[in-house]
Parts: sequence; structure tokens; C-alpha cells
Amino acid sequence: MGYKIPVVENLGATFDQFDCIDFSDNEIRKLDGFPLLRRLKSLLLNNNRICRVGEGLEQALPNLRELILTNNNLLELGDLDTLSTIKSLTFLSILRNPVTNKKHYRLYVIHKVPQVRVLDFQKVKLKERQEADRMFKGKRGAQLAKDITKKTKTFTPGAGLSGEKKKAGPSGPEVEAIKLHWNKLGGVGQKFSVDGEVKEQELGATLVD
Repeated sequence: MGYKIPVVENLGATFDQFDCIDFSDNEIRKLDGFPLLRRLKSLLLNNNRICRVGEGLEQALPNLRELILTNNNLLELGDLDTLSTIKSLTFLSILRNPVTNKKHYRLYVIHKVPQVRVLDFQKVKLKERQEADRMFKGKRGAQLAKDITKKTKTFTPGAGLSGEKKKAGPSGPEVEAIKLHWNKLGGVGQKFSVDGEVKEQELGATLVD
């Protein structure tokens, strides 16, 4: 159960001791507010209300490899552009966000965030990369990207918080995909949950609970 935390804050108190931080099941609306956390590799934000991704995440989280944003409120393709600066990011989930219903969503993310190898728990194929390159290259491609992208209007703290958001954690195959990814990263490390729980084990396995 989450603690209905509305913003990311006070992570300096973790003293950069953790490989994974779990913010699942809260009320976070904007992905920002991180101090410098060199050790952090995985960030879990399932079941929040995230509608904006802040700038400069690559400076605060220089080694972030896995970002799980399943079941949030990201609306526009342009809202994803700032993820392109996180050059270490290889595993990204935006499942169950309204933005995934946008035309050319997957190809746009592959084009804009080319470092990602697994998108929405599906490996990015060479054929998809080639198709994305063809679609968005040159003047016509740049115009297409401009036409289909826009950003959510100015973020208002506390707005849109009414109503209960249905929770949707990772499915069985998604959990297995996370485990496989963590095994490739080394597999063992410390996970910190906002409820204060700390575990040192295979990080992928902690998602099964």
C-alpha cells in the first residue's frame, strides 16, 4: 500500500545507498525533485498520477537504467521528450497511460529515446528502429514529429486528484521481463520502498510480492 505521497522529496536522507527505489501506489504527479543519486539504477512508479516528467533527470540520476511508469496519467507524446536525455535508460514502461493510444506512439518513443532496448516489456526490434528512422528523418519527418507532439499544459499542484485510480501492477510476463533485465544488470542490490522497507536480494524478485 502506498502512503499517498504527492511529491518526490527528502531522498537526500537515503544517502544514495539504494539500487532501486519503489514509489508505487502513491499520488505523485510530476517526476522530479531528486537529489544526486549515483547508485540508483531502477525507479518504480506504478499506480501514481504522473502527468509531467521534469527536466534534468539525467543530472540527478546519471545511472538510471530502468523506469517503470505503468498506470499513470501521461497524456501527450511531447511529455516524454525529456526522457531522451537519460542516456543510461534501457528499460522503460509507459503501459496504461493515455499517451500509449496516440498514433505512432511506439515508433515516436523509439525515435526520441533510442537508448531504450525494452519498451513496455517488449524488446525493441531492429525493424522497428529502421521504421522509426524512416518515419522521422528529414524535413518531412521533423514536421511529422512536430505535428503529432505537444505537451500537457502548465502543471498545477493538486489538480485532478479527485477520484480513485484503479491500480494495475505488473502482470506475470512483465514481472519475468523485469527479472530478466535485472539479471543482466547484475541482479543483486538494495531496494528501498517509501514505507521504509529495505531488502537486499534479487531486485526483480521483489516485484512478485
